[in-house]
Amino acid sequence: MLYYLFRFLEQFNIPGAHIWSYISFRALLALILSLMISAWFGERFIKWMKRRNISETARDVSIDPFGVEKKGVPTMGGIIIIVSILVPVLLLGRMRNIYLLLMIITTVWLGFLGFMDDYIKIFRKNKDGLKGKYKIIGQVSIGFIVGLTLWLSPDAVVRENITVSQQNQQEVVVKHKAENVKSLQTTIPFFKNHNLNYSDVMSFCGKYKVAAGWILFVLMTIFVVTAVSNGANLNDGMDGMCAGNSAIIGVALAIFAYVSSHIVYAAYFDIMYIPGSQELVVFLCAFIGAMIGFLWYNAYPAQVFMGDTGSLTIGGIIGVCAVIVHKELLLPILCGIFFIESLSVIIQTQWFKIQKRKGKRVRVFRATPIHDTFRRLDTQLDPTSTYILKGWPHRPFHESKITIRFWITTIILVAITIITLKVR
Repeated sequence: MLYYLFRFLEQFNIPGAHIWSYISFRALLALILSLMISAWFGERFIKWMKRRNISETARDVSIDPFGVEKKGVPTMGGIIIIVSILVPVLLLGRMRNIYLLLMIITTVWLGFLGFMDDYIKIFRKNKDGLKGKYKIIGQVSIGFIVGLTLWLSPDAVVRENITVSQQNQQEVVVKHKAENVKSLQTTIPFFKNHNLNYSDVMSFCGKYKVAAGWILFVLMTIFVVTAVSNGANLNDGMDGMCAGNSAIIGVALAIFAYVSSHIVYAAYFDIMYIPGSQELVVFLCAFIGAMIGFLWYNAYPAQVFMGDTGSLTIGGIIGVCAVIVHKELLLPILCGIFFIESLSVIIQTQWFKIQKRKGKRVRVFRATPIHDTFRRLDTQLDPTSTYILKGWPHRPFHESKITIRFWITTIILVAITIITLKVR
């Protein structure tokens, strides 16, 4: 809203009005504003929740070797995150931008889905929350909407990057095609010709390969949104863990969005030029500010938990943003922590089921998601089960140490992800 107001005032030569056309100004202002909102609103939200005794079910102190019991800590703190993102974006963003609209819809959609899950847990006293099938339906639905919109919207276009040899083949220059096109290309890491075209994957469909490629793209979008959303949800198990990791990932996505929106930087990194993706920088700066502001209250010892209201929303935002900037195949590296958390749960449950059919009770890890393995003592394990990795790690760690080490790991993964654009 403020963007359009000051662009209007610029016609009358109002001093300073032109500065609102700069993406760097609006993005940094969104970051500052989201930080201030999360700090101000967060304090009042926590007090309001405590007065009404709306809190997370107390964690069993026996699972923590340091005997930390968390009782009476308010949950649904994802509301703080959502408000801190949406207010700056609505004030500072260009609301006619298709990418920004998709990010807002994703935030509201998954925020409502997570809110329903938390509501059932707290007010209906059902610790299982929303049934799993309804969560999946909600995640699949928003993935389908995003994928279909990117397919059909005339505003969701790119200029594909090409390499041109010059000076007797001694120099290779990256250029972009002159026209904006609907593109099925996406970036793949570590390959010299590092764009994968979904229609090429579906080449066996003959003359229908382009349509089949778009169907594959929509399915990939659904998978990415669902997987990253659930990965973030699993990562939300320790104070500050998910918020810190997500803020770091948000920085990488903001860099991708910015260089993708700048034709010179896009050529330097040999990636597609995506007109309009600069508005994602405003959104992601608000996202980063909201994450950091939330850490003010969520860092150990937590004064509020984000709940599924926050974690499902965070994962969805990351997944959708990666798809928009055509970097979804980089997510296994960028969101490596989320990936490992999800993989550990899958390995644990599937291996246990396989062994149970043989009459055995065998587990791989001490506990899952994987971050719980690092704080579990041998004396806290199920005596009726056998553990393949029982001796790892050698000793338990305090959750604040685990959280910070996971943050450091994410920083390393973010650096590797960015490096992949130049290492081929």
